[in-house]
Amino acid sequence: MHVTGIRKPVLVSVIGCSLLWVIAVPARAEDSISSGSKGTEHPNKTIGSQVSIKYSSSGSSGGGSGRLASTDSNWTPPACWYAPEWSATEFQQFRQGVYVSAVHDPDLPNDVRGEISDQNQKYAGDNYNIDKEKEGMWWGPQFNDDASLADQMKCDKDPFWVKKGETPDVPQAIKPETLAGLAYQQMQVPGTKVSLAPAGASKVNLPTWAWLDKADFKPVSVTASLDVAGFHAEATTTAEPDALRLDPGTDDAQVLPASGQCAMENGSIGEPYAPGKANLTPPCGVVYQRSSGDGTFDLRSTATWKISWTGTGGAGGTLPDGEYGDDQPVRVQEIQAVNR
Repeated sequence: MHVTGIRKPVLVSVIGCSLLWVIAVPARAEDSISSGSKGTEHPNKTIGSQVSIKYSSSGSSGGGSGRLASTDSNWTPPACWYAPEWSATEFQQFRQGVYVSAVHDPDLPNDVRGEISDQNQKYAGDNYNIDKEKEGMWWGPQFNDDASLADQMKCDKDPFWVKKGETPDVPQAIKPETLAGLAYQQMQVPGTKVSLAPAGASKVNLPTWAWLDKADFKPVSVTASLDVAGFHAEATTTAEPDALRLDPGTDDAQVLPASGQCAMENGSIGEPYAPGKANLTPPCGVVYQRSSGDGTFDLRSTATWKISWTGTGGAGGTLPDGEYGDDQPVRVQEIQAVNR
């Protein structure tokens, strides 16, 4: 399964802080990671083993589905994290590849080349932990392609050795909550084109009923998992429909209810119109107070979703609400009276 939004930056040096074996610089589309890929080659650069986070989803996405967006402007998916990447032998091959690339790169400053050489000697001094091949793995940073460079740079720690079964005491070490946030980023929810009655043109000053079919509007889940040489972590993030907000597309219209928020009740949002309800007020709808003339009004329906997650080891919690909306044209006509 192709994994989007995660990449390995190209090899460059950072002066003034710890030398990164890789540095977060903009990558191209071809730098995306595929499940199980290793040793991806860049022009004149080499990066090492890749870690793939796998995603699976469940629940109906319906027609016209789209990416769920957080309602909290202060929340963003994880920008970077540390994960197990190399066995000792793989890390040796990777470090030697970095060194060879640096030596043969005429554009690399001498001081940077020297730093890379010194760092390689440091790892070589411990023989890359090859004598502990079965005891652990080398961990390194991974990056979310959609995150800002500044946020990616929070993972500026050089690769480090971790014994199998242990979780490093590092703030950005991958954990179920990290995967929950990445699963949220992958969430696709059904479109929110509502059913309307009357089915043709709406009438001025008469209620237009609006509802969403509960058969198509159900919870959606995405599971993100990481399995690397005995290390396993996963999280399932679930979005449950909670409410629908209507924007009639014109300021001189009345929304029903007055708050504009149509709540989820008995698995549905709104109530389907049926004969005999003409004199009733719909639980969800719009009353247009003028004609749309020769055009239409753009009715926007935005669904709010409650987000929760569960993960490895009994972990779990909630994340900020998400929302997704669609527009649809509504033609509004004056009621025609016939005089005899």
